[in-house]
Amino acid sequence: MSAKRKSYSADFKAKLVLEVLEGEKTINEIASKYEVIPLSLKNWKKQFMENMSLAFDKSTVVKEYKDEIEILQKSNDDLAKKVGNLIVEKDFLEGKLVSLASSKERKTLVDAKLNISLNKQCRLLHLSKSSLYYIPTKPFSSNHDLKVLDAINNIYSDFPSYGSRRIHSQLLRDGYSVGKKFVKKAMKYMGIEALYPKPKTTTANKEHYKYPYLLKDFRDYAGRVVIENVNQVWSTDITYIKLEKGFVYLAAIIDWHSKKILSWKLSNTMDISLVKTVLNEALAFYPKPEIFNTDQGSQYTSKAHVEILQKHNIKISMDGKGRATDNICIERFWRSIKYEEIYLNEYKNIKALNRAIEIYMNKYNKKRLHSAIGYKTPNEIYYQTANNLDSRGEKLLPEVS
Repeated sequence: MSAKRKSYSADFKAKLVLEVLEGEKTINEIASKYEVIPLSLKNWKKQFMENMSLAFDKSTVVKEYKDEIEILQKSNDDLAKKVGNLIVEKDFLEGKLVSLASSKERKTLVDAKLNISLNKQCRLLHLSKSSLYYIPTKPFSSNHDLKVLDAINNIYSDFPSYGSRRIHSQLLRDGYSVGKKFVKKAMKYMGIEALYPKPKTTTANKEHYKYPYLLKDFRDYAGRVVIENVNQVWSTDITYIKLEKGFVYLAAIIDWHSKKILSWKLSNTMDISLVKTVLNEALAFYPKPEIFNTDQGSQYTSKAHVEILQKHNIKISMDGKGRATDNICIERFWRSIKYEEIYLNEYKNIKALNRAIEIYMNKYNKKRLHSAIGYKTPNEIYYQTANNLDSRGEKLLPEVS
């Protein structure tokens, strides 16, 4: 007999999403704590971020019906107007119910105690009556399958570099009788894949417009990009960092000329909110750049990110496909922070890692001598150029943690 499918309330989902947004634990840690699948937790966060505006702006929900209502008011008499309004309201509620609630959620609204027949309730809720009694067979729902999924999750948490074949071998060693295809399908269902040698932090969206690479106009005779002024070109990127349980993502913005890190943020998910936060923080504390360079990742080509740059009249530049060297400035910084800090230490949680990165960023900007800028610190170059002062002038501009 198949196991009953788990159902989570809206309050439970909201509680977990808020814990994810706090950024104190990784997705895997939170999922393990509440016994949910990491992929479900990521989807709940995505749904929450996409629907936040509905709490403050109700006008967008009814805009589509204004024209229809105005036509009915002009062409019909008082009785027709009342009937028309009732039809519009009924269609509005039914349409929104169908669009905002899944069929499973709509099933919970059916009440046999009401004076309305079940047939009519199903018709109003856009449900098939047979669906009230049908229990679908969900993939990986048996007790055995759930135990295997839990075992796969534990193996993956300990060895995130394992692919389906290694996990299959480990399952056999642990006494589970499963096939290779089963493990492969299970990993796809759980939304996990091998993270070695590195997870893919650049995923392009074919529907988004890709901007040309503008820094090629600044190359010297040797093909190197040479930027002569601060705030002329900023670059940004995302890298991953492995913790004891799971991965986190670090995003940063660097001034190409001075090598100064202008803003950064650590997150347990790699999404649009991460890159928007870093960009808005840099623009809040420093003069805007002429050019902003990124890769072709979907976070950077998204409408939300592009609109921020367009609002500030900043030229958008993007690396060529597969051309990591086009953004070499930030790539070299990733190498520096990983070899000088991250690879030398172990971090038990996000809080410890965040504190370590904060200390490193402060040391990097203020004390670390950089060979590419004449063995001076990034702050010396940035503030001396921006204020026409010596290195002490850095105190006149705000610092970014």
